[in-house]
Amino acid sequence: MSMPECGARVLSYVDALREGITQEMARDPSVLLFGLDVDDHKAIQGSTRGLVDRFGPERVFGTPLSEDAMTGVAIGAAMTGLRPIHVHIRNDFLMLAMNQIVNVAAKAHSMYGGRVSVPLVIRSIIGKSWGQGAQHSQALYPLFMHVPGLKVVLPSTAHDAKGCMIAAIRDDNPVIFIEHRLLYFTETEVPEAPYAVEPGRARICAAGDAATVVGISNAARDCLRARALLQDTGITCEVIDPIWLSPLDTDTILASAARTKRLLVVDNGWTTCGAGAEIIARVLERAGPGAGIQVDRMGFAPTPCPTTPWLEADFYPQPERIARKVLCMVTGRDDDWTPNAAARQQSEDIAFKGPF
Repeated sequence: MSMPECGARVLSYVDALREGITQEMARDPSVLLFGLDVDDHKAIQGSTRGLVDRFGPERVFGTPLSEDAMTGVAIGAAMTGLRPIHVHIRNDFLMLAMNQIVNVAAKAHSMYGGRVSVPLVIRSIIGKSWGQGAQHSQALYPLFMHVPGLKVVLPSTAHDAKGCMIAAIRDDNPVIFIEHRLLYFTETEVPEAPYAVEPGRARICAAGDAATVVGISNAARDCLRARALLQDTGITCEVIDPIWLSPLDTDTILASAARTKRLLVVDNGWTTCGAGAEIIARVLERAGPGAGIQVDRMGFAPTPCPTTPWLEADFYPQPERIARKVLCMVTGRDDDWTPNAAARQQSEDIAFKGPF
């Protein structure tokens, strides 16, 4: 663990997002931000607060409830040399703009022989809350991982939220930037000066040798909690946050799985054709049939998301269930093991300090 970077302070995820956007808008006048309710008093959980006052309504403005049309405006603005950040709020709402995103934004650079770029950031939110239900809690980023020409990022810490936002704004390709609502008020150390968390670099959040556990977005936090729950079993798993899913840092995950011989991927979406399936496939393809890597994956239950918290508890992977899966992979035990009180307390007390 290295020393904190110069100027690092503790910021919330949402404040780090806003700081990254603010610094890039101050640095580059071609950056603008628009979308539904970005100028509302709630300011997208505070992530856009104060931006319209600082940069004016020509660079920060709300839009009509017309996702397809406004995505077209964003793409057109990007093609003419601007760098728009388009806020869609919920990830579910991107379905209303799929033709624009998949058939125009993702393909323009290749279709026009590299003469056209689409430097566009599309922000959206995933994750459970107060009973969001089937149409307001989906995590559909595997659809965008499938499409060449799109980059996909899901930062899980405030440090990475700022650094990934800066990297996304500066990128000449469209970036799908996905934020988990449960992360907004988590805190980590964040350098004050601008910096970029570049595409294609995963992070080892905690070292271990019994199993490799990859957690996507908020699942990285759950995996760290699961690791703490296992303390009384003598099992120490390595937790990896991929950060960017496209491009994906397969090398870091493969190196760990080849050493531990076990790989569990915990996703924030359904497992069928999901990010976990892609990560496992890439690792096994690269490792070859003789590597002897045991694999498994966890994600949403194969049903639309329920609204009640009691059913949500079964729908989403939980730290204790993740810990039980790791225990089964390592020891073959498939019983009613439960962590002791000390391990539960340690898991609940975990503070996420960032990469320092």
